[in-house]
Amino acid sequence: MKTISSVIIGVLLLVSAVTTSAQGKYKFGHIDQAALLEVMPERNQAVNDLQKYATELEETLSAMQKEFEQKYTEYVSKADSMSSFIRKNKEEELQIMNQRIEEFKMKANQDVQAKEAELLQPILEKAGKAIKEVAKEQGLIYVFDVAETTGGVVVLYHSEDSMDLLPLVKKKMGIQ
Repeated sequence: MKTISSVIIGVLLLVSAVTTSAQGKYKFGHIDQAALLEVMPERNQAVNDLQKYATELEETLSAMQKEFEQKYTEYVSKADSMSSFIRKNKEEELQIMNQRIEEFKMKANQDVQAKEAELLQPILEKAGKAIKEVAKEQGLIYVFDVAETTGGVVVLYHSEDSMDLLPLVKKKMGIQ
């Protein structure tokens, strides 16, 4: 009798669990966040600002390289007529200039990356906020980024039942 009661209770619990999970349909959504960022008007300004900043650094680097090339050409043309002391001094000067150029290149690359992060952070936050709001409004429990550029988790499949949030998020943000 005890065994039959245990089996009946087990079956009732199983039926109850299946019924509960069937009633509570989980909703998933997806969005191509890169596509969203592409159409955000703020992104264009950030890209322009970043390009302007990078161009300024490139111009400075170009001027440094031009100065180095001029001094090197002058050194090569006059090296035979220089005393060993002056030649050694000029070689050291050229080495120092070359080292400064290399350091400037590395620092410039780091600065451009930092500037890009600084300019994109508020845009990413705005997009993230809109995505979260739309997900809550739609009753979603997960939203996957299906952009090919994410480099992180890549979703290889999403069913037709998955909701694409891009149109809703663009609408919420007032983007056509």
